[in-house]
Amino acid sequence: MLRTSFFLVSMSLWTLIMMLTGLPLSLISPDYLHNWGRLWARGGLILAGARLELHGLQHIPRDQPVILMPNHQSNFDILAILAGTPIQFRWLAKAELFKIPIFGLTMLRAGYIPIDRSGRRKALLSMQEAARRISDGTSVTIFPEGTRSPDGALQPFKKGGFVLALQSGVQLVPVAIKGSFDVMSKNSLKLRSGQIDVTFFPPIDVSDKDHRDIPDLMERIREPIAVNLACGES
Repeated sequence: MLRTSFFLVSMSLWTLIMMLTGLPLSLISPDYLHNWGRLWARGGLILAGARLELHGLQHIPRDQPVILMPNHQSNFDILAILAGTPIQFRWLAKAELFKIPIFGLTMLRAGYIPIDRSGRRKALLSMQEAARRISDGTSVTIFPEGTRSPDGALQPFKKGGFVLALQSGVQLVPVAIKGSFDVMSKNSLKLRSGQIDVTFFPPIDVSDKDHRDIPDLMERIREPIAVNLACGES
């Protein structure tokens, strides 16, 4: 547990320092604060002893907004995606997180999009605002499983992110994250050094799709991720 304790203390200090020094950058542009966040994520991976390997970067469109859809094995997925994705994007996050002192302000200034799930109408309005932001040119990252996997296996997908894709009309990019569960699993604070592989797959167009196509879209996102996760397993 000594390794874990060192990481938790050092990561807390690193996070506080990066938030306080990064907030002034948001006065220039949220993009600067996002880039500062990438540095924070890279530092976090170093503190954890986690190595990051990236694959398929050529599949990420650079001239249009997209929705990145990775699987979710660990809290380290956030660090891996933020550190490794070479485009500007924003996270969709629970509205409650924006109420946390300093942390919430940093998220707001970085342009992250709050999703209020406290009621059906509020959730609908939040998703409509998210769709508008994406249509206006903001790429976002959504975990289609909704939460971290308890055992590292790929969980069923939720429809919300796919409805958002249809509303905004942008391409979906499947992303496979492998190895983060071994670094730190959902139900344990034990930290292990290791390699996290992030693989980006060719984008999927939704311009000619409607709600009847959601099951097919879900499967088209799920398949390359599942194959990637299964590769190398005994």
